[in-house]
Amino acid sequence: MHTLVQEKVNQAVQILRETEIDAWLTFVRETTAVGDPVLPLIYGQDLTWNSALIITRTGSTYAIVGRFEAETARRLNAYSQVIPYDKSMAPELINVLSALNPGQIAINYSLNDVHADGLSYGMYQLLLSYLAGTGYNDRLISAEALIAALRGRKTASEINLIRAAVNTTQLIFEHTFSFMRPGMTEIDVAEFMHSQLARFGVNPAWHIDHCPAVNTGPNSPVGHSGPTALKIEPGHIVHFDFGVKQNNYCSDIQRVVYYLNHGESHPPAAVQHGFDVIVQAIQQAVASIRPGMQGKEVDSIARGIVTSAGYPEYLYATGHQLGRTAHDGAGLLGPVWERYGDTPNYRIEPGQVYTVEPGIAIPGYGYLGLEEDILVVEDGAVFLSNPQTELIFR
Repeated sequence: MHTLVQEKVNQAVQILRETEIDAWLTFVRETTAVGDPVLPLIYGQDLTWNSALIITRTGSTYAIVGRFEAETARRLNAYSQVIPYDKSMAPELINVLSALNPGQIAINYSLNDVHADGLSYGMYQLLLSYLAGTGYNDRLISAEALIAALRGRKTASEINLIRAAVNTTQLIFEHTFSFMRPGMTEIDVAEFMHSQLARFGVNPAWHIDHCPAVNTGPNSPVGHSGPTALKIEPGHIVHFDFGVKQNNYCSDIQRVVYYLNHGESHPPAAVQHGFDVIVQAIQQAVASIRPGMQGKEVDSIARGIVTSAGYPEYLYATGHQLGRTAHDGAGLLGPVWERYGDTPNYRIEPGQVYTVEPGIAIPGYGYLGLEEDILVVEDGAVFLSNPQTELIFR
């Protein structure tokens, strides 16, 4: 992971130049208790004492850390200067800033993006006390745009790790579809999938209690809730939401299977039509993507296909970014709703990885949601997952 940290620190320098921000300061302490979401990208370790990671657009980089963590910082080979301290880091921080004299200092707070909001209020107050009388506290700005770009623009190494997680997830789905039968409960199926996590030596992409989500039939609660004792029955749609974390990078995929009712040789028209609409929404949304678009434009395409077919709109965003976490912050393929802040207005960029996940409930049958993982490239987007375009039925 040291190579990845070096890649992301170098990438941060380029983004600072692009945004014309002089310096970026990540200020943390005791990160096992309160971890800044950006730390895994630019440091990859925990930090104990008050610590400052400074990256500048000139390319000079600084890690001001407690003496007993200085060697770890040096071994990263990501920071050109590692500055240890014993009693207080404040003098060292002021010395570095005085030498740099940055016009702007980006710090990690954001009204829109939780992954860019890692600076706690207490640490912010402490930073202001360090900078009192220097004039630098008047130069502090949000690092939101910088962090969004850094998280979103995946390096080639990051993309390869996400591809590997997606491939493992697809294998687990294949094994699960071969395993499950009518009469099994949602819990039975989830426990099998947990055994597959162990088999492949990977972790769930989110909390194991609801990774996977398994929903059978119309009475299963859909969302961030765990599997239940409901049994798979003929005439049920079985819906899955599942991802793995493999080598610190995630996948996030939804799939559906239909179990034929007595006398059926094919899924009923209501189920097949709903499935076809969701596939169309995904395919057209992905085909529309071009760098420079806003996420809300892609959301509008997928959402419009669903509602034009006569279904209610789904009450969540069409897609989110994917990376070190399943919900990886930054821009969103979403509607302009207050709860999403400004993130649906962010621009789509090459290197970003998104999910695309419209869904609908089919009365009497269950929830029909698909989710694919995609990569934005220079002239559009490509699927990282093998999209489900045919309704699996048993």
